[in-house]
Amino acid sequence: MRLLHKSEGLTLYIPDITENSGAYFFDAGISAGLPAPAEDFEQQRLSLDQTLVKNKEATFFARVSGQSMIGAGLDDDDLLVIDRSLEPENNKIAVCFLDGEFTVKRLRVSQDEIWLQPENPDYPIIHITEENNFVIWGIVTNVIKKV
Repeated sequence: MRLLHKSEGLTLYIPDITENSGAYFFDAGISAGLPAPAEDFEQQRLSLDQTLVKNKEATFFARVSGQSMIGAGLDDDDLLVIDRSLEPENNKIAVCFLDGEFTVKRLRVSQDEIWLQPENPDYPIIHITEENNFVIWGIVTNVIKKV
């Protein structure tokens, strides 16, 4: 990944996609309950680029900074997969450019109004007005977490 932009809320990256990348993938189904026999598994290569990136020219990664979206499962330091080719819709999680800063919030669209809703009650809902410098930059399609 190459660094594209760093702000207080997000750090944006451009993915480096290679043709022959990928880790080994064991398509056996790993049990989260009782252990399952492992004798009938199939080994193949799995590229996360091919799995997570649907439109490579319009896909970017961003690292979350902050706690405003923890209720949606987006934690500090998570890596977001963002597709700029997707149409913004009500209730989608979007990366937005607002008054000189990038932020990630849930879109709330009703009639002619747009609101950016955090998923943490400690943060205010943001009402977008004509006075704001505002662009919906892309839609979050996946999140990559560290355990």
